[in-house]
Amino acid sequence: MKRIELKDLDKTYAQYDGKEITVCGWARTIRDSKNIAFINLNDGYFKGVQIVLERDKVANYDEVASQLVGSSFAVTGKLIVTPQAQQPYEINATKIEVLGKSDADYPLQKKHHTIEFLRTIPSIRARSNLFNAVFRIRSVAAFAIHKFFNERNFVYIHTPIITASDCEGAGEMFQVTTLDLDKLPKKDGKVDYGEDFFGKKVALTVSGQLNEEPLTHAFGKTYTFGPTFRAENSNTSRHAAEFWMMEPEMCFCDINELMDNEEEMVKYVISYVMKECSAEMEFLNKFVDTGLIERLKNIIENKFERLDYTDAIDILLKSGKKFEFKVEWGIDLQSEHERYLTEEVFKKPVFLKNYPKEIKAFYMRQNDDGKTVAAVDLLVPGIGELIGGSQREERLEKLLARMKECGLSEEDYQFYIDTRRYGTNVHSGYGLGFERMIMYLTGVSNIRDVEIFPRTVGGIQG
Repeated sequence: MKRIELKDLDKTYAQYDGKEITVCGWARTIRDSKNIAFINLNDGYFKGVQIVLERDKVANYDEVASQLVGSSFAVTGKLIVTPQAQQPYEINATKIEVLGKSDADYPLQKKHHTIEFLRTIPSIRARSNLFNAVFRIRSVAAFAIHKFFNERNFVYIHTPIITASDCEGAGEMFQVTTLDLDKLPKKDGKVDYGEDFFGKKVALTVSGQLNEEPLTHAFGKTYTFGPTFRAENSNTSRHAAEFWMMEPEMCFCDINELMDNEEEMVKYVISYVMKECSAEMEFLNKFVDTGLIERLKNIIENKFERLDYTDAIDILLKSGKKFEFKVEWGIDLQSEHERYLTEEVFKKPVFLKNYPKEIKAFYMRQNDDGKTVAAVDLLVPGIGELIGGSQREERLEKLLARMKECGLSEEDYQFYIDTRRYGTNVHSGYGLGFERMIMYLTGVSNIRDVEIFPRTVGGIQG
């Protein structure tokens, strides 16, 4: 059986007009009118194709027409171009083989389901229009990221999942151990990790950055893209325990060049997805967020705002708006503050830079004022923070002093410190929360709906 995939057929159907072809897929709908039936067949391509079967042309008509939604078929028939109809072509079947029957309890028998219901069936929900669109866009966006950095001479680095150091210093990490939790070995009243698999306390990584930077100092420009983990007890729509991070690092690059790269990358990915997933984007624009396409086009066509943290605080204080969280210099901005700046003041993405050092990580370069660091977050309408980055602290003495302030052990970070001892230079990097990027691209408002099998507080499936 040599079949044609529907995505390829959608581009070349005119050359098959009147010819017999074979396609395979799952039935999204089956309508039987006794002597003629219609199947909406989908093989993973978003649009699908209409199959027309007539009783006097298909020997096993009754068997096929009696199948339930979700069944899989191999269909051979004549392709008919239909410019007068809603769909550009259809297939008039001459032979249909039932490949796999669907049970009566198939969860997607009807057309419309709530997102909450679809979350309860993670193994099936990708067959619905919404999640088929979201997960295909996720795939295309990931490819666009790789394409962007490959075209700019970045080297793709695979950083470790298991780590002995906490990149952010937050301590909200999932511990990894082979010790028997019912019989923990003790030494001086504490758990003796010397008997653990790695001989020390380790956890799942929250970021690949610290392991990546030594490689950046070998290749000049690198990026890592993979799963990260955070044991944050949060049930918000923006947080998950397991998520993907894309983290580029660049030598000979300051904070301004960093922002240039971020803006170029975001616009590149959006443009690529809108071109390659036009049908999915139109569906999401119609059924999820009616302003989605217009908003994304606005992002591509406009230059991002660049704003100092101190100036942002002044804008918030003078806004006259009553925020749930108090505004004052030194706070870590909340989502309501970020969205006010992007949605009401500037109406476009905003780079917020030069944060107070007390609320940022130890590796960020200290500014000359002694109060702030060269950190920059990219804030976008509808989401808030999309990217966090900084110019890294390249001065050894400053880095060591800051680590001491944060209570970090030099021994645990020696592999990182060494990059400042052997040919240090001005360098910068950032981290993109990939799921948040997908939320922004699709208009979907909950991170649980852009992950295939989401891992969140108190719940895990699959």
